[in-house]
Amino acid sequence: MPLQIIRDDITTMQVDAIVNAAKSSLLGGGGVDGAIHRAAGPALLEECRALGGCPTGSAKITRAGQLPCRYVIHAVGPIWRGGQNGEEALLASCYRTSLELAVEYDCQSVAFPLISSGTYGYPKDQALEVAVQAIGAFLDNHELLVYLVIFDKASYQIGKKRFREIAAYIDDHYVELHGDFRRESRRRQEIRLNEEIWSGEEFWPESSENLESQMFPKAPAPSFSLADALKQIDESFSEMLLRKIDEKGITDVQCYKKANISRKLFSKIRSDKYYKPSKPTVLAFAVALELSLEETKEMLQKAGFALSHSNKFDIIVEYFISQGNYDIFQINEALFAFDQSLLGA
Repeated sequence: MPLQIIRDDITTMQVDAIVNAAKSSLLGGGGVDGAIHRAAGPALLEECRALGGCPTGSAKITRAGQLPCRYVIHAVGPIWRGGQNGEEALLASCYRTSLELAVEYDCQSVAFPLISSGTYGYPKDQALEVAVQAIGAFLDNHELLVYLVIFDKASYQIGKKRFREIAAYIDDHYVELHGDFRRESRRRQEIRLNEEIWSGEEFWPESSENLESQMFPKAPAPSFSLADALKQIDESFSEMLLRKIDEKGITDVQCYKKANISRKLFSKIRSDKYYKPSKPTVLAFAVALELSLEETKEMLQKAGFALSHSNKFDIIVEYFISQGNYDIFQINEALFAFDQSLLGA
């Protein structure tokens, strides 16, 4: 099952478990830790007292008190000390250990904050990269729905270099902002001129009774029936998807996991030849299959879609495909940063 990046309040998430960015004492604190303890009530603190703390890079689990979830997993992230003191390994361990506890306690859905990115000072773009990679690696071998919950825009950052590159690509291709205004002006002038010509009396002389029929001859009747035309129907999206999976030599499971798609949705697509997917679903599979831009456009066409340079979502996905970057989690990081829908989930 997929990873979803969402903007929400983690204390209101209706999932099996939420993860608390806790201090090693597990006795509450500020930020996410304090918010979770306040929402859960005093019972959570009483359970935490009995745990005797938790080492950095690990996690422990309790019941959830008054929260709408079943469990709280308390993960102790590293304090940022410049990045040369094992912070990345410790942070990745937080996510991995928390997910292992979730599976052990039969959780089907888990919500994480961006651990260590607040008062612990871990650079937000690097904290995001570690979170996405650690969760993504775990989901390669487990069926679990995972949310990465971002409370506000200020707490979310992708790498500055990548952000600048994507922003520049959008600027170069976004027709609503960077269209050829001279060409548009000429087009409008031509339309006005044509309207004047067609409305002029000299264009419709009274003596030219057959002029309209000469200018607009009736199209010849088709030589085949509608039933014949329907027999020529093209390959469907589902058929193309399954063909491409075979051509790439990967399994169905590998494909839908790389696409950040749930097994349930993939089963629907496989069992229904004429399944009508959403555009993000089509593009998720195109990324999973590492299709070229032309192949991606063909797959979109099978589902009745196209890429448009008047749509930031399309331009961002096109940017990654044109760069040969098929990491769906990196693509979704960028889409989220630009307030666009995500691929897959």
